[in-house]
Amino acid sequence: MRLAPLMLALALALPATTLHAQTRIPDAATGQVAQLREQALASDLGWKITESLTTEVGPRLAGTEADARAVAWAKAKFEALGYDKVWTEPVTFPRWVRRSEHAEVLGEHAQPLVLTALGGSPGGTVEGEVVRFADLDALKAAPDGSLAGKIAFVDYRMKKQRDGGDYRNGGGVRWAGPSVAIAKGAAAFVMRSAGTDSSRAAHTGNTGFEDGLTPIPAAALSMIDADQLARLVALGPTRIRVALDCGYDGEYTSQNVIGEITGSERPDEIVLIGGHLDSWDLGTGAIDDAAGIGITMATGALLKPLKPKRSIRVVAFANEEQGLWGGRAYAEKHAGEIEKHVIAAESDFGAGRIYGFDSSAREGEKAAFDQIATALAPLGIEPLPGEGDPESDIGPMTRAGMAWAWLGHDGTDYFDLHHNAEDTLDKIDPEALAQNVAAYTVFTWLAAQADGGFGSAPGAAGSED
Repeated sequence: MRLAPLMLALALALPATTLHAQTRIPDAATGQVAQLREQALASDLGWKITESLTTEVGPRLAGTEADARAVAWAKAKFEALGYDKVWTEPVTFPRWVRRSEHAEVLGEHAQPLVLTALGGSPGGTVEGEVVRFADLDALKAAPDGSLAGKIAFVDYRMKKQRDGGDYRNGGGVRWAGPSVAIAKGAAAFVMRSAGTDSSRAAHTGNTGFEDGLTPIPAAALSMIDADQLARLVALGPTRIRVALDCGYDGEYTSQNVIGEITGSERPDEIVLIGGHLDSWDLGTGAIDDAAGIGITMATGALLKPLKPKRSIRVVAFANEEQGLWGGRAYAEKHAGEIEKHVIAAESDFGAGRIYGFDSSAREGEKAAFDQIATALAPLGIEPLPGEGDPESDIGPMTRAGMAWAWLGHDGTDYFDLHHNAEDTLDKIDPEALAQNVAAYTVFTWLAAQADGGFGSAPGAAGSED
C-alpha cells in the first residue's frame, strides 16, 4: 500500500509547529475548576499559615536564631498540613548581622535622622559634608575623587506602579550606589529608601560592593528624613554623622524546606510552587514573604484530596533577601532534573490581588496556556503575554531551562511596606489573600493534570524572557 509513504510525505510538508503535539488539559480537570476555585476563595487556610509564621516566628533575618526557628516551623507546618514528604536541603551563605544604627545632622541645624543599614554594609562611624545627587546617573557623572571625605546622598524617589517596575531604578540605587560612591572618593553612602511611602519607616535591602573596592558604611533614610536632609542641603553646606554597627560574621547554614504531595500517576514529574522563608528584620515579613509561604503551602494542602497526577512540590526557600541563596542552592542540587520540573511559579510580590497571567509556555503550549487563562478569568485575572517573568528564587532554574508561570500581584502599594518596619500582618487583606490562594490552586491543579509538558528542557529557549 502507498498510504504510509503518502502520509510521511504530507507530514514532511507540514510546518514543524503542526507536528508538535500540543499540550492540553483534559475536560475532567477543567470541569473541577469552578468548585475548586470557590473552595479556595472560601478557605482561610492561607491566612492562618501567614498569621502563624508572622506571629510565632516574627522577623526571620537569614543567619539568626529566628532563621532556625522558621525552618523548624516550616517542617512542622508541612507535616501538620498532611504533605506526603517533607525534607530539607542545606543552604550556606555569609552571615550578615545588624546591631545598631544612628544618624544625626551636625552644627546649627542639629537633629536626628532615621535611617537603616543596608544589608551587606560594613559598620563604622563617619562624619562628613553631604553631597546630594538626584539619581544614580548624577552620581556616576561626578568627577572621580570629587567626594573625598564626603557623604554621597542619592535622592531618587520611586514611583508607584502596578507591576512595581520602578524598583529597577530604586533598587538599582541601593545595589550599585555604594560602589559608585567609593569610586568618587566618598567616605559613606546614604540614599532615599527604595520605597513609595511617606513615613519615617526606613527601607533596608541588600547592597554589594564591586571586587577590589574597600566597602564603606551604606544606609537608607526614611522618606521623611530624606526630604528633611534635601531641604537642609539646599540651605547650605550640611554635615551629618552616620554610625552603623553591622557587618559580616562568618558563615551560616540554613535550609530550604520542601513539602511534596506525591503525584498519583506521574510522581516523578513536578509542578513547583513556593516563596521564601526568610525576611528582613525590621517588620515581621508579612508581605515579603510570609504571604507567599501561606499561599503556596495552602495550595498544596487544598489539592491533596484531589490526588493530582503530577507531584506538587512547595519550596520554602532560604535567604532570598541577601542574594537568592536558596534558589541558587536548589538549582545546583537539581540541575540534572530540569525536565522533571514541568513548570514552576513563585509568589514573592506581596498579597495584593492577582491581576495578570503569563508563562514561558505562552506559544509552544498555547492551547494549555489559553485553558489556564480561561480558568483564571473569573478571579479577575487576564492573560498578559510578554508582561510577566519568573520571580526571584525560581530564576536560577528557569535560566537552566525550566518552564515558568507568572501570577502577577497588584504591587501599587507594595513598596510602601517593602523591607521596612510596617511590613506586618495587619497590612494584608484576607479577601485578597484568598484570591491569591484560589489563583495558585487553579493554576497548580491544571498544570498537574495537563497532558503534555510546558517546555522544560535543559537550555530551553524562552525559559526566561
